[in-house]
Amino acid sequence: MGKKDGHIHTYYCPHGTKDPFEKYIEMAISLDFEEVSFTEHAPLPDGFIDTTPTQDSAMSANQLDLYFEEIRALKEKYKGKIKINCGLEVDYIEGYEQEIKKALNNIGSKLDDAILSVHFLKNGDKYDCLDYSPQYFEQMIHEYGSVEKIYEKYYDTVRMSITSDLGVFKPKRIGHITLVHKFQKRFPYQGNENSAIIEILKLIKQHGYALDYNGAGTAKPLCREPYPPNWVIQKAVEMQVPLVYGSDAHQAKELGQGYKEMQDFIHF
Repeated sequence: MGKKDGHIHTYYCPHGTKDPFEKYIEMAISLDFEEVSFTEHAPLPDGFIDTTPTQDSAMSANQLDLYFEEIRALKEKYKGKIKINCGLEVDYIEGYEQEIKKALNNIGSKLDDAILSVHFLKNGDKYDCLDYSPQYFEQMIHEYGSVEKIYEKYYDTVRMSITSDLGVFKPKRIGHITLVHKFQKRFPYQGNENSAIIEILKLIKQHGYALDYNGAGTAKPLCREPYPPNWVIQKAVEMQVPLVYGSDAHQAKELGQGYKEMQDFIHF
């Protein structure tokens, strides 16, 4: 199996970098990757208002055609040098399943690859982006009542993302299933999450999906581990859940982050 980075963002991401596609691709080639998937944050579903302070969680819908066209041209430009996939990272947002399904029905045929991830949690009538910042997470702790309540809601939402009906173009890879760990060194979790995570792995296996083996957490100062951590990866291997490495790079220099640590643990 060739060396692949299956989770890369681009300058279409409002909270990312202005690095051009070519910079990512040349970096990937220099690191001996044979395949990359650009998986920009898909436009948020119709009717959903981005609740982050900067409202920069995803690309806008009017950029999609430009995004698709630029990747199509890059496939031709780098043909024979590296395989380039056109993809998206789709947010699962509780209560917006029909809107997500409709959007996927409209654009799904243009995708070579896709990831389904949870960033937003529903708390009553309010939605919170749990990985926005440590300060935002701390505010969530006050609103939810404890770190443990946030973890519980996060894993519940990941389970919903796996079992939800999002149509024939639903992404078949589940993204960073322990993203809730992003600020764990400042806000440690005191409970036992093992059973919740193993249940998620069983659901991924049951539905025939793959797992995002995400290196970004290794570079986050308040996390310092991949999403998910190695014990979960070991379980996934034992359960024969397919794994796809992704750097989750938001700038070219991050491409391949965490790959060596993961390669030391498991060989792709």
